[in-house]
Amino acid sequence: MSESEGEDFARIVVIGTSGSGKTTLARRLAEALGVRHVELDALHFLPDWQERSDEDFRQCVAEAVRGDRWVVDGNYSQIRDLIWPRATRIIWLHYSFARTFSQVLRRTIRRFIHREVLWAGNRERLWTTLFSRDSVLWWVISTHARRTREFGALRDSSHRHSAVLLELTHPRQAETLLRRLKEARG
Repeated sequence: MSESEGEDFARIVVIGTSGSGKTTLARRLAEALGVRHVELDALHFLPDWQERSDEDFRQCVAEAVRGDRWVVDGNYSQIRDLIWPRATRIIWLHYSFARTFSQVLRRTIRRFIHREVLWAGNRERLWTTLFSRDSVLWWVISTHARRTREFGALRDSSHRHSAVLLELTHPRQAETLLRRLKEARG
């Protein structure tokens, strides 16, 4: 990887529908590049699934992306103006509905069985997660097509500022990218 290519990966935003693997890829990218990982969900959620006010959220995000090298994951439109203009690369996990839904279903079951602690001490609740309109599964069903259209508009550079868009349509492409970045770092 050339020096200019390395600069393309100085400030990365990983986007995609819920359950596409944004956080996992972002965490691995940050590790491979030796940079800070910023998980927007961790900044957004407070205990008992309360949401931080937009003003407080914006302040937290602005502070988190103040540096010159980072990887951010998340789709929060209310803070894009703080992140996207500074991003050098936007990585869109553009996976099929079937892949995304199966990933989020497996993740949800794993989190519930293992009682995984998420942001601010929150845990997924079985009833809410599987059977309510607040369910992440329902969220994937109801937003996948809309997010695909929305992120598809990024192919028009005016929506992504000067950041280079990298559209990944299969997890193998993410693995190849990670391997390439690790090899480049030596």
